[in-house]
Amino acid sequence: MAEQRNQSVLSSQAEVKTFGCRLNAYESEVIRRNLSEAGRKNVTVFNTCAVTKEAERQAKQAIRRHHRKHPEQEIIVTGCAAQISPESYAAIDGVSQVIGNEEKMRPDSYRADGLLALEKVRVNDIMSITETASHLITSMEGQARAFMQIQNGCNHRCTFCIIPFGRGNSRSVGMGEVIAQGNLLVEQGFNEIVLTGVDLTDYGKDLPGEPTLGQLVKRFLAAVPVARLRLSSVDVAEIDGALLDVLANEPRFMPHFHISLQAGDDMVLKRMKRRHSRQQVLDFVKQCRHLRPETVFGGDIIAGFPTETEAMFENTLHLVSEAGLMHLHIFPYSEREGTPAANIPASRQVPVPVRKERARLLREAGERELAAHVKQRAGQEERVLVERGGVGHSEQFLPVTVPEDWEIGSIRTVRTQLKDDVLVAG
Repeated sequence: MAEQRNQSVLSSQAEVKTFGCRLNAYESEVIRRNLSEAGRKNVTVFNTCAVTKEAERQAKQAIRRHHRKHPEQEIIVTGCAAQISPESYAAIDGVSQVIGNEEKMRPDSYRADGLLALEKVRVNDIMSITETASHLITSMEGQARAFMQIQNGCNHRCTFCIIPFGRGNSRSVGMGEVIAQGNLLVEQGFNEIVLTGVDLTDYGKDLPGEPTLGQLVKRFLAAVPVARLRLSSVDVAEIDGALLDVLANEPRFMPHFHISLQAGDDMVLKRMKRRHSRQQVLDFVKQCRHLRPETVFGGDIIAGFPTETEAMFENTLHLVSEAGLMHLHIFPYSEREGTPAANIPASRQVPVPVRKERARLLREAGERELAAHVKQRAGQEERVLVERGGVGHSEQFLPVTVPEDWEIGSIRTVRTQLKDDVLVAG
């Protein structure tokens, strides 16, 4: 899972409002380019997320608010929420068109003079898509780092998750195309690239020879002169030896993993139909720190999954400190119609106030781990990627305050000091 974001990508001719994950952020860049090539003006595209009911509520609220402020503007809705329930978005006042996740990546979807523009709802069967186009882009407007889609969709059916029905089955971009896009982004001046996907560690299983994510990362770093490479979420059940070898031996591969965790109790994980166990997470963290001691970890956790007892929750809470998880995305469980977990009887659902309280406790635990690590790093040298607003991030993705006149996207080596619990470039 990914955090809900409300990023706007602007151009002189159109606007794209992005909700959800890094993959959506990448795809919004493709949409922006397609709008420009189609010569579209006075149009706003909402690229939606369906990971929680709250994400959908916020998207619909934003669409209605935008229409009230700009009634003359055309509105196109796309993304996972639009893919799953297109009619509900087509019914919103001001929405001109709803297009699916596959259609949103096609340039002809945005031609105002084409036959496709006559269809208000254009959403195909996402499960019929068998490959992911590379959609090469040559810039990421307003970003210090570039996100690159190398995989899409998911073959697994976790009981809480609706995303496979928005993204389809797992499919990968060929190694050669990934490397070609990486070189284009480096030529554009990007010093950090993030490889993204819905189920990133499933990469390659649909390609000839079934290359692994680790093998791709090795080839990428050998062929692309990028200063820093990161991954989005990983599943510890699918980590391959080649990726661990990269962690141990390649300093350009950032020592930071974000784990698709969801819970830290084996019974809850089983009921979620996750493929990893609590012990596998602890073993992965231990192995990574043995290979590269400075490696840090974050994770996605759902609080209050149906049937979660207080003891089960305590197992998850204790895992945060046991594993030293510090970059956490915490979500109170949200029922999604069409998922098995939503059909669990109400008597076995965790009350909403309890879910929220457990989420609060998990956030606090993660914040304590982060604060302790920040304090430990104070006074050390950090290589910081400079971003907007006088902030940057270290290799471990720790926030560092930097002078606002430093060049965005540059990497600076600084010795930090601690001021008001925040690392500051000295």
